[in-house]
Amino acid sequence: MANEQNLPQDDNLTADPNHVAGEMADADGETTDTAAASEASASAAPKADGSRTDAELADLKDKYLRLAAEFENYKRRTSKERIELFKTANQELMTALLPVLDDFERARAATQATTDANAVRESIDIIQNKLNKTLQQKGLTAMEAKGGDFDAELHEAITQIPAPSDDLKGKIVDVVEQGYYLGDKVIRHAKVVLGQ
Repeated sequence: MANEQNLPQDDNLTADPNHVAGEMADADGETTDTAAASEASASAAPKADGSRTDAELADLKDKYLRLAAEFENYKRRTSKERIELFKTANQELMTALLPVLDDFERARAATQATTDANAVRESIDIIQNKLNKTLQQKGLTAMEAKGGDFDAELHEAITQIPAPSDDLKGKIVDVVEQGYYLGDKVIRHAKVVLGQ
């Protein structure tokens, strides 16, 4: 404590670690300014930081280029898969419709020599039922429109006629062209006649 009391108090001195007053002596006895020494070491630090940031920048650039290449490959691959999926979806539907086409050929050959209209009608009904069943298995569903309310999102009104009864006023009286869903999506709007 006695040593602490003998030290001169200078208000200009601060506890800043970067602040050094005076000159320091080298081991050889030469004197160097500490401020100049600290500036030299400070100028060497950015060079080390600069090379470090250059390396980081090169690394990030390399990662970016690799990621961009991977993304391009992903886009190309998914595009190719999508085209193949459409092709195979058509192939699957066509394969399912081939037995119906065969039935048409057999019915045509069987009814070519006959004059019985009922035999022709019966063969057409059988083939149509088979076609409807095949398309339903693939997700096609016919709209039920006749007698229902008009909906602009599902139906296309062709004309209006006087309603045959009061309960059909403003409702669908007749369906000119059947509408269809594929799953939940409307793929063809029904063309309908409205009652006035």
